[in-house]
Amino acid sequence: LLRQLNKEAVQHGVEGLTYLLTESSKLMISEIDFQDSIHVLGFSDELNKLLLQLYLDNRKEIRRILSELAPKLPSYHSLEWRLDVQLASRSLRQQIEPAVTIKLHLNQNEDQSARVLQTDPSTLLHLIRQLEQALGEMKTNHCRRIVRNMK
Repeated sequence: LLRQLNKEAVQHGVEGLTYLLTESSKLMISEIDFQDSIHVLGFSDELNKLLLQLYLDNRKEIRRILSELAPKLPSYHSLEWRLDVQLASRSLRQQIEPAVTIKLHLNQNEDQSARVLQTDPSTLLHLIRQLEQALGEMKTNHCRRIVRNMK
C-alpha cells in the first residue's frame, strides 16, 4: 500500500492533518465538535478515535507553539497631535489647506518607538468612523465568541 502512495498524496495528507489540528487547537473546539468535524471525512471509527486522541494529547502544545509563532505587534503608549493650516502662499493668496499631524508612540518588547503620520481632516474623520464601526462590531455576540475562542 505504501508503495502505491505517491509523494503528492502523502504531502496532501500531512498538510490536511496539520490544518485540522492547528485550526481545531486555535479554536479550542470541544471533543464532541472535533468528532463531528472528522466524522464527515468518512474515515473508519478506529481512525476517528486515533485522530481524536491525537488532538486531545497535543492541543495545548500546538496552542503554545502557535502563540510563540504569532507576530509580536507593537502596542499603543501615547499620542500627540497638531493641526496645521496653511492660509496663503506666495502664489495663492486665498488658500486654506489644513493638515493634521499625529505622533504615535508605541511599545514593543520593552522598546519604545514613534511614528509620525500626516493627513487631511476629511481622511481623519473617515478613519475615526471606520474605527468606531469596528469597535461597534466587537460588541456583537458573534465577535465576542470569536475573541473568547482565541484566548
